[in-house]
Amino acid sequence: MFDIVIVGAGPAGGSAALFAAKAGKKTLLIDNDKSMTKRAWMENHYGIMEISGPDLIETGKKQAAKFGAELVEDQVINVKKTEQGLVVETAEKGSFEAKHVILATGAVVALAEEIGVKTKDGTEPRIKTVVDVDAQGKTNIEGIWAAGTCAGVSVHTIITAGDGAKVAINVISELNGERYVDHDVLKTN
Repeated sequence: MFDIVIVGAGPAGGSAALFAAKAGKKTLLIDNDKSMTKRAWMENHYGIMEISGPDLIETGKKQAAKFGAELVEDQVINVKKTEQGLVVETAEKGSFEAKHVILATGAVVALAEEIGVKTKDGTEPRIKTVVDVDAQGKTNIEGIWAAGTCAGVSVHTIITAGDGAKVAINVISELNGERYVDHDVLKTN
């Protein structure tokens, strides 16, 4: 069983996977390789002069994998509640058990709607519907969270990445039973 399964490896999902894996949580990142960030060019991402969307996503996946996140390329078709937690079903690679699931599906909320997660009108241009989450990122279904554009935050990659990190920290905190903080410091000689 995974502690956290993240659906979508764009900036929100990749960032969530990075934080979850770095915190030592058994993490699975499932991506269908259809992120809108794959078409982006960024010159407004703090700390990076310029980067293509595909390069940003690949770097994020590598960061998450560095800390032990498992990566699967597939389409998630269902998420079901069980007595032990949740089961994430994919089109080709089978099912995965999880304690928590983070939806980071970008502009697409079809999966959320299909599994009974409440949605609401979006406020971003061209984003008509978003997942209805609380300030922590929780949805109406226990154990299912949402982050990034699908959760109603700005489509800008720096913002969705930060939201993915925020939601992951909230899930990690819930798993740990206390507030989780991840601060690295410079190594001195």
